Amino acid sequence: MEKESSEHSVRAIERALQILDCFDARHVDLGLTEIAQRVKLHKATTHRIVATLMNQGYLDRSPDGQKYRLGLRLASLGSLVTSQMNLRRDSLPYLNQLSERFGETCDLSIFDNGEVLYIEVLRSNHALSIAAAIGQRLPLHSTASGKIFLAFLPPEERAQYLASPLPSFTTRTVTSLELLNRQFEEILEKGYSVDDEEMEVGIRAVSAPVFNQAGKVIAAVSIPSPTSRMSEKRLSEIAAGLLGTAAECSRRQGWNSDK
Repeated sequence: MEKESSEHSVRAIERALQILDCFDARHVDLGLTEIAQRVKLHKATTHRIVATLMNQGYLDRSPDGQKYRLGLRLASLGSLVTSQMNLRRDSLPYLNQLSERFGETCDLSIFDNGEVLYIEVLRSNHALSIAAAIGQRLPLHSTASGKIFLAFLPPEERAQYLASPLPSFTTRTVTSLELLNRQFEEILEKGYSVDDEEMEVGIRAVSAPVFNQAGKVIAAVSIPSPTSRMSEKRLSEIAAGLLGTAAECSRRQGWNSDK
């Protein structure tokens, strides 16, 4: 029964996406019968899916109330995708310079649905190279970039993401709220964060925040490296470089450090 339910759910999603695809520049407004004909579904089935899409903001009524059109929720999602593309494009030259300067992998990530989402990764030329994959998601509390996002959140919002039990990935993963909050205080003071083998044994990472015009953290620039190449001295040098690169990326997003 679970398999049938799963297959039905996937089919319903496919049908909903097909309905959204019915709309284009030539067909801004469509009636229920037109939509049903285009997706080759019964009118009753089409009506149920359309009603669900309307409830979620993906479809809306046309001004005459007789037809449907794409909803503002899609505009919001489209705007988010565009901003991510602009962020990546604007930051790429600085990420390249940083990666070449230290000869290490450099990545750019954003905060998405309570996770770290990597939107750009520049790999180093080392035989032993540490890198996430574009599109990969990792936890907040055990990664350098995740700690950046958590540290700069309002305390009450941060607490929501740390409310559930935090999993350990290595013996060095910090899961104590008291210790994490101390780390967040240090991050806010220093301006950068460190993952000291907390996500994976043998890997250290350093991360710095990218701000937008309003002074909100919208991304994190990070350098992960094997511990064999990330000594304390090297870590400090990389942290200084990251802070400079993150500041350049922030200025491209309209941030003014003098404000």
